[in-house]
Amino acid sequence: MAPPPHWKGYLKLSLVTCPVQMLPATTENGKVRFRTLNRQTGNPVVSHYVDSVTGKQVGSDDEIKGYEIADGEYVMLTDDELSNVALESTRTIDIDMFVPRESIPWIWLDTPYYLSLGDPVGLDAFSVIRDAMAAEEMVGVSRLVISRRERAVMIEPNGKGLVLWTLRYGDEVRDKAEYFAGIRTEDVGDEMAPVVDQFIKQETGQWSPSMVTDPVQKQLLKMIEIMRRVQVAPKAKTKPPIKAPPPKVANIMDALRKSMTAEGKKPSSAPSKPGSGQTH
Repeated sequence: MAPPPHWKGYLKLSLVTCPVQMLPATTENGKVRFRTLNRQTGNPVVSHYVDSVTGKQVGSDDEIKGYEIADGEYVMLTDDELSNVALESTRTIDIDMFVPRESIPWIWLDTPYYLSLGDPVGLDAFSVIRDAMAAEEMVGVSRLVISRRERAVMIEPNGKGLVLWTLRYGDEVRDKAEYFAGIRTEDVGDEMAPVVDQFIKQETGQWSPSMVTDPVQKQLLKMIEIMRRVQVAPKAKTKPPIKAPPPKVANIMDALRKSMTAEGKKPSSAPSKPGSGQTH
């Protein structure tokens, strides 16, 4: 099932307009995520906003956006006030320029979204815009407000629909020259090139999504499953200890007689006193 639209509005090209919806092209639902628990109780731990000065907890009704204009001094803005700043690009993607796809380097591409038809009534207009860009091998450049920030976006045809890429801001992309400055560009010679070329040809294959699987994630899931079985397995019922029969009370003299008989001795009578009629 497709996720709910991230954004709904209109795609506009000159006088041609059609309703569209923007859906995330990627997902992180399969990522292993952990919650912090209380070791003693096993219950999840929750966080609360606390006033940094008073230390008291702040309720959701008292939370407000603030922009720091000086050290410890803020301008407060409500959600309604922030919404009033919304530009036309909040609800309309107005394509005002087309450029060759290869003219936009990969490093400027930020987040991809699928741009699909928002209402069947706009199918003709949507198809005209999509097919015209595909025929000319061009992409459209426009602007769109996302999360209260206006972003430059690139729109390109993709199958039956369109893909919208948000583009990074100019101050977000660093100059590669400072990183590659220490790399020499001299010719390394003709001896190594054929060897490397041959290796590349031998190892050439077709792209597959299986190339970007995460083995660590798989191992984590296996470990979690093993731990789940161990932790939720019913504890083995311990059988009550078998009570040994009470020992039979034996006459100590009987035990001594038996012991002496086993050694080949006969029990003697009481010992005689010295000088009791014995002759030498």
